[in-house]
Amino acid sequence: MASPSVKPMASPSLKPIVLATHPGQSGVQGKPVKWGAKDPKERGPIVASTTQPSKRNAVGTHNGAYAVYRAVARAAGKIPDGFKPDLHNTDPIVDFPEQPSWSDPEKIVCIDPWGHKVGQVFKEELADTDIRPTIAVTKAHISLPELGLAVDAGRLKVDGQILKTKETAMCTKIAVEHVWHLPGIAKRFGVAEADLRRSLFEETSGMFPELITRSDVDVFLPPIGGLTVYIFGDPKCITDPTKRVACRVHDECNGSDVFGSDICTCRPYLIHGMEVCIEEAQKGGVGIIVYFRKEGRALGEVTKFLVYNARKRQEGGDRAETYFLRTECVAGVQDMRFQELMPDILHWLGVTKIDKFVSMSDMKHDAIVGSGIEIKERVEIPPEMIPPDAHVEIDAKKAAGYWNESGVPEEDVLKQAKGRALESY
Repeated sequence: MASPSVKPMASPSLKPIVLATHPGQSGVQGKPVKWGAKDPKERGPIVASTTQPSKRNAVGTHNGAYAVYRAVARAAGKIPDGFKPDLHNTDPIVDFPEQPSWSDPEKIVCIDPWGHKVGQVFKEELADTDIRPTIAVTKAHISLPELGLAVDAGRLKVDGQILKTKETAMCTKIAVEHVWHLPGIAKRFGVAEADLRRSLFEETSGMFPELITRSDVDVFLPPIGGLTVYIFGDPKCITDPTKRVACRVHDECNGSDVFGSDICTCRPYLIHGMEVCIEEAQKGGVGIIVYFRKEGRALGEVTKFLVYNARKRQEGGDRAETYFLRTECVAGVQDMRFQELMPDILHWLGVTKIDKFVSMSDMKHDAIVGSGIEIKERVEIPPEMIPPDAHVEIDAKKAAGYWNESGVPEEDVLKQAKGRALESY
């Protein structure tokens, strides 16, 4: 009998709940994924939808963290049970042909290389299996007032093709959901696969028991934000060795990127990266912006704001000397973006060299070069684009090893309080 203080759960569904499956279990029909196989038919489709549990061959499900919203919509009766998307006319608007990296299990471990061609390469399987794309390719116009300022200053010109109007650029846009090959992920980080699975299971509070019970399933769709690629110019130029490639890899910062917060250099550096990419595209090359959903160095926005408060309230004021220490005090770690996985999207695109890399990050640079992609020139943020309250951040990063042409700031400079005081807000 239920306690008077506890409301019994009521549900119109009497279907049994399967908490986890096991290898060889009756009714489990999912075909193993042969990661790295050159032929997509041999590799097989990634089946992570929840409409056909017996055919699943991956842990997790689609749409990352948004799967929770889908669950609420289903519980509220907004999505019918067994709904299967109609993928008619959803194929990529721009074709991205197969690259050698797609069948190299060392180059790509966190993206399904065939995720954009589900309707093409798995057409027969779609007839009786709910297979969903994990990559979508479209085109877009991007309108930013800063592009107009660059035109006014003579750094960019309206050409009617790349820069359609003074403030509007045309681009190819690619959305990507993460698809992890667990053996490859473990190898990339130099850890045992069993330890990786256990940590993922424990740190998600047991959300995915099949990480433990299904050692025969190598693919995991993690509940994290994906990434978006913005390509300025002809995407075919990416694989043409005679064409120049400009690139910025940017990690999400909602406060700056969207709302213009001046405590960091994120939006200014992102805008500068776009400007360099558009300029290179107008010269006959191509520009690539890769935008990862890794808010607050993948620590999250709540943690980031707590760190802001700690920085502003600390004795001696907000200064570069203690910039990373304040983060570590709150989060236990300085950075969780793990750039080791970042180059995979560049390999998927077919990038073999970057002529202009718009980044000062040593972690991003080293990860890209370490994966076999040549970087010919690095571009730091112009000093005039650094907001007044962001000098703490930029000095701290220079002292931590970020590349720049002026060198590491002197110790007394790092100790100076440069950040805005709380009372001045």
